[in-house]
Amino acid sequence: MTDGSVHPLTCEACRVIDRADGVEDGKLYQSFAPGPLGEHRFLHGVEHAQNRAADAISGFAGSTPFIYIHVVWFTLWVAINLGALGRSLKFDPFPFGLLTMIVSLEAIFLSTFILITQNRQEARSELRAEFDFRNNVRGEIWAAHIGQLSAWTQSTSRTSLGEPSKAM
Repeated sequence: MTDGSVHPLTCEACRVIDRADGVEDGKLYQSFAPGPLGEHRFLHGVEHAQNRAADAISGFAGSTPFIYIHVVWFTLWVAINLGALGRSLKFDPFPFGLLTMIVSLEAIFLSTFILITQNRQEARSELRAEFDFRNNVRGEIWAAHIGQLSAWTQSTSRTSLGEPSKAM
C-alpha cells in the first residue's frame, strides 16, 4: 500500500480483526507514523544534546556519589560559617540564607531535569507499547489464517476420504 489508499480486506479473519477497533476501515490497526524529526538538523542536534544532558544530570542526581558530595558540601559550609575554621572565613551567617537559596535553586533545576527525563522515558514506553500492539495484531492475523487453513485442510481431507465435512 504505497499509494496510501485502503484496500478492502478479502480474508474473513482480517475483517473480524478490523472490526475490533470499532471502525471497519480496511486497516487492521491505526496507522502510527512518528512526525518528522525536524526540518533543521542544527535544531535537532541541539535538542538531542539537551536531552542527553538532562538524562546525564538526572542519572547523576539519583546516585550515591551525589549524596556524598552534598554531605561533604553542607558539612564544610556549616563548619566554615560557624567559625570552626576561623572567623575570617565566615561568609553566610547562621540561618544560612545563601545556602538555603542555592539548595532551593538546585532543587528546582533537578526536578525539571527529572521531569524531562521521565517524559522522554514515557515517550519511549509508548513507542514500545505501539510496537508490541502491532506484533500482537500480526500474531492474531497469523493465528486466524492458520486456523482457517487448518479447518480447510481438515474439510478437504475428510471430503477426499468420503466423509461428509462438518461446518465449523
